[in-house]
Amino acid sequence: MQGKEIHPGESDKQLAAVCGLYCEACSLFIATKEDPERLKGIAARYQVSEEAARCCGCRSEKRGPYCTVCTMCVCAARRGIDFCIECAEYPCDDLRRFQSERPHRMELLDDLERIGAVGYKMWLREMGDNYTCPRCGTVNSAYDLKCRKCGEEPSCAYVAKHKEEIERFLKTL
Repeated sequence: MQGKEIHPGESDKQLAAVCGLYCEACSLFIATKEDPERLKGIAARYQVSEEAARCCGCRSEKRGPYCTVCTMCVCAARRGIDFCIECAEYPCDDLRRFQSERPHRMELLDDLERIGAVGYKMWLREMGDNYTCPRCGTVNSAYDLKCRKCGEEPSCAYVAKHKEEIERFLKTL
């Protein structure tokens, strides 16, 4: 089953993960929506089928291998909240641990605070700016050091800010 079709820049909560990640800048989301070769590589890395690797966003019916087992989504649903920032236990140890594991999660708590302050629709617009190539307007992931369309380096503001941490992480793969 495929999730609802989302187009870049739409202010749809489906692209705003419970934990504060911006789904549109996720390698899985990008691969699913427009990069079949990337999807093949990700599927091989996770040792799953291409269909199993596909992801249409945190709140979609079609989520990727990591997102299908996300404990934060289950926790938020159980508590009846949309985002971790709304929880009385925010920020919990699980969220802090999750944030510390990968460079694309470095600003997670700041992003959740921003969602709480301005709402997810404004935050989605801001995140689009944060992950968009300044030259061609392509949304890139935190791991696209160069723009995946035009080659601009860095690919976006997020990569410019966290390039050293991202490069260090990529060397461990």
